[in-house]
Amino acid sequence: MPKNLARSQERVRFPFLPPFIPDLNSLTMNDESGPLAADREFFAALSRGMVEGLDRVIADDFILIEVMGGSEITKPSLLMAIQSGQLKFGPIEPTDVQVRVYQTAAVVTGRTEMSGQFGETPFATKSRYTHVYVEQQGRWRLVAAQGTQITGD
Repeated sequence: MPKNLARSQERVRFPFLPPFIPDLNSLTMNDESGPLAADREFFAALSRGMVEGLDRVIADDFILIEVMGGSEITKPSLLMAIQSGQLKFGPIEPTDVQVRVYQTAAVVTGRTEMSGQFGETPFATKSRYTHVYVEQQGRWRLVAAQGTQITGD
C-alpha cells in the first residue's frame, strides 16, 4: 500500500452492503472517531480513574461481565467503585484488537494485561475481551463488555 494512502483518512465506500454485512463504509484508514477510538478512550479513562471520561464513553444501560469472577457490573456501580477509589487500575495495554462494524453497532475484541487494586487486594490478569458499541447521538458508546481470564498463557 502506498505511504500516502496508509495515512489517508478518506472513507472507502461500499454502497450496496446488506444490513447483515459489516459496514465497511464507517471504517477509516486512521480511526480517530470510531469504535476503536472509543475503545482507546475507555481503557485510558479506566486506567487513569477518570470518571468523567468513563461516563462519556459508557452508555447508561451498560453492563460488564467482569473478568475475575463473572459478576455483572452496571455503569453506576463501576463509576462509584472508581470514584471512591475502591477500584484502581494500572496501565492497560490492549493488543490483538479487531473491530467489526455493523452500521450503528460495532464489536471490538482483543487481549489485555492489567493490574490494579480492589480495596486492599492487588490483582493482575491477562484476558481476552469483547466490547459492544452502539452509535448514539453521533458518539460510539460502550453498551456491553465481557472479559475472560487467560490462564496458562
